[in-house]
Amino acid sequence: MSDERKTGVTVRDVPAAKFIAAYADVLKNNDKFVVPKWVDTVKTGVHKELAPYDPDWYYIRAAAIIRKVYLRPGTGVGALQKRFGGCYRRGSRPEIHQDAASGIIRTIMRSFEDLKLTEQTEKGGRKISRTGQQALDLVAHQVAYDEL
Repeated sequence: MSDERKTGVTVRDVPAAKFIAAYADVLKNNDKFVVPKWVDTVKTGVHKELAPYDPDWYYIRAAAIIRKVYLRPGTGVGALQKRFGGCYRRGSRPEIHQDAASGIIRTIMRSFEDLKLTEQTEKGGRKISRTGQQALDLVAHQVAYDEL
């Protein structure tokens, strides 16, 4: 351990890209996080032409979703659809926003509830549970001090 004192680090304190990559790796090595069979054939939204090329895209999306729920408690599937949506190109007509596929987001949220990382709020949506916050802050601490 170095001379400087290591203080508590949360998900807010580390860069988003580094945290998402690190937590996706944690999910990939976790046997309890089950990936559905349809992952290799499904598109992430109507506005996409093809399925993602990256074979680990499901883990990356799951890490991004749990980070968003951590940063904004009470977030539901609809808000995450808007967050992960994109530009729908309609030929010569003007482009519009198209929401992401809700089935993917809902499946990920349910698997996080099965792992006891998230829980339902009273008004709807989900929030990070106590054990989930501890697990996410541990990964954030490892990212901040390059222990991962």
